[in-house]
Amino acid sequence: MGVALGSLLLKIIGRIVGLAIILGAIAAVVHVTRLNYRQPRTDDANVRANLVGIAPHVSGPIVELNVVDNQEVREGDPLFVIDPRPFEVEVERAKATLLLTQSETQALSNAIAAATAEVKRLEDESAYAGDHAKRLGSLVADKFVTQDRFEEAQVKQRSSLASLERARQELARQKNLLAQFGDVNARMKAAEAAVHGAELNLGYCRVYAPFTARVTNLNISKGEYARAGQQVFTLVDIRAWYVIANFQETYLDSIRPGMEVDVYLMSYPNRRFHGTVQGLGWAIAPEDGANVGGLPNVQRTLNWVRLAQRIPVRIKLQDPDPEHPYRMGMTAVVTVHGGDNRDTSAAGVTQ
Repeated sequence: MGVALGSLLLKIIGRIVGLAIILGAIAAVVHVTRLNYRQPRTDDANVRANLVGIAPHVSGPIVELNVVDNQEVREGDPLFVIDPRPFEVEVERAKATLLLTQSETQALSNAIAAATAEVKRLEDESAYAGDHAKRLGSLVADKFVTQDRFEEAQVKQRSSLASLERARQELARQKNLLAQFGDVNARMKAAEAAVHGAELNLGYCRVYAPFTARVTNLNISKGEYARAGQQVFTLVDIRAWYVIANFQETYLDSIRPGMEVDVYLMSYPNRRFHGTVQGLGWAIAPEDGANVGGLPNVQRTLNWVRLAQRIPVRIKLQDPDPEHPYRMGMTAVVTVHGGDNRDTSAAGVTQ
């Protein structure tokens, strides 16, 4: 009897323990689920920095290379120099053209002054010829002058008018050649702009660091021919570092810009870094549904399995440590200290 009672007691205890384990597991799942939405966490993250490709404005062989791969440079540090001699020649040519333009402009100004004086002289001469012909015309009827003399005066009047018109056209032509518009002379402005452009190109021969950065992907040496607009190497902007963390879309309602973030880097175990959520991504490239030839490309999918999409979240890293420097591409694990703004019943979505 006692043995049967003990066996029954053991069964009851076992069922209680089993039930407690099940309830504990359920409670743990609920707690972890709520914690995941209150403090979203992902290990699908890596360190990023802004990259700037360094490309010259002018083409030519590199005669000086002042950096090596992975070197840190400060703003204003010289990077490389393109052979400046052809551009020095262009500057001298542009300056000589400017001097010639100044001389031509002065000559045109003198010609305009002479043409203006000639127009004034011919205007007076034409006015006199007109008055003279008019006086003779009144005397012809009374036979005080001959008809020939009157006609000769008329010819002189027409000739003086024609000469005046030619002088006015020449004056207009000289003014057009001078290209003076108010206080601005277009010929001088063009020549001065050419000098400025040549000096700019000469200045572009020396390339300087635009900001504090690290040189990367340097695969050239002195003597390489650099082409305008083509990247020579890349600078990693080390002034600001951030992490791109890919969170499942089910967690996005729990993440807001400005929330504090704990960041752990695989390169530095057991060391915690801090960051702030800067923003959530608004677009990613779709795996299906893309338009092909104007028609939607809809791929076949398993309707009973729905995987949550991952959306990139940008996290700005704070307080860089010189002893533990950030490097682009480092693997990161991030935890956002936010809050649950949604119903946790959606946790049933397959992750």
